[in-house]
Amino acid sequence: MSHARQQGRDHWPIRQYRRGVHRAWSPRARAVAHWAAGTPALSVLVVCVVVFVDLVRGTGEVWLPLLAAGPALAAATSRPSGVLGVGLVAALLGAGIGIRHEMAASALFVVLAALVTVALAGALASALRGHRERVLAAVRSVAETAQHALLTPVPDTVGPFQAAVHYSAAAAEARIGGDLYALIPTPYGVRVIVGDVRGKGLPAVGTAALVLGVFREAAYDEPDLLDVVRRIERSLARNLGDDDFVTAVVAGCPEPGRLELVNCGHAPPLLIRGTDVTAVEPVRPAPPLGLGDLSGGAPGLQVVSFTEGDQLLFYTDGVTEARDAGRAFYPLADGLARHLSDEPARTLAALHQELLDHVGGRLHDDAALLLLRNPVTAPHAG
Repeated sequence: MSHARQQGRDHWPIRQYRRGVHRAWSPRARAVAHWAAGTPALSVLVVCVVVFVDLVRGTGEVWLPLLAAGPALAAATSRPSGVLGVGLVAALLGAGIGIRHEMAASALFVVLAALVTVALAGALASALRGHRERVLAAVRSVAETAQHALLTPVPDTVGPFQAAVHYSAAAAEARIGGDLYALIPTPYGVRVIVGDVRGKGLPAVGTAALVLGVFREAAYDEPDLLDVVRRIERSLARNLGDDDFVTAVVAGCPEPGRLELVNCGHAPPLLIRGTDVTAVEPVRPAPPLGLGDLSGGAPGLQVVSFTEGDQLLFYTDGVTEARDAGRAFYPLADGLARHLSDEPARTLAALHQELLDHVGGRLHDDAALLLLRNPVTAPHAG
């Protein structure tokens, strides 16, 4: 507390000095400073290079049209005021070059008119670009809010387990996609769902919201994990089209050491026991959610042991189908074994970074990772 107060006192004279300097500036000086801050240096440098070449070579009529490159370049990087500023500088210097070389008035007028036209067009393009950037920023903000409401953050500890989640949407501009996950404590133990909606975009997001809403309600209401899955299936059957479906793994831990799994057409979770990584293949494969009536198959409950020190990784196909430049798939099990630790968040961070390195920096499909760890209980003193 005292240290923070001391820092505030130390910075007070500096802030007062800056305020005094700002007040001392005239409105014209502040306007010039604002314009200078928004003027792109590279565009001004281009104009200066043209003038320098003219001074060295003395062929102004040849180089004069190149002054238009300054405001044209500024349109891609600067505010409209910066573009107009560069255009004004280019026009003034162009007029000076033309007068210096005694150009015909008509020819000089055409060149200056072209410079002014390029500057005005560049300022308009800059204004439109700024408007699009503001709209995109607003859309991304709304998408982030929607994602946080849909995919609520997972705490470091859920019930008796440690947990971590890492999610990346293929639609980087929107930061939201069709993969889904939820990890919640219930009266019947901790329950988990990780799934992947067929398709992308807003329709996939709507389906993901539907699945998560039904799961969160059913997970609290239904003692039997299979009944949770049946409720999701019935809801999707009423709301999805014939070609739509959701692959998912639903899991629950009703008692210590016992893990129940229902796999509906999804990639098998990876069980980590010690240093061994094993895929938990479904004993009784079931169709994806939403296709139960068409296939006639029913999901089956699979029970595996989940003792102290064990970890279970859920993931979507955006992880396992990620390819490198040579079209090779990412080896998830090998990567998990390399980066395994007792901290799920650290494990997933390293795993996700290796995944990005594998694909060259950007994923082309939604990718979700959820790691659950059964911590080792410290022995009680006797």
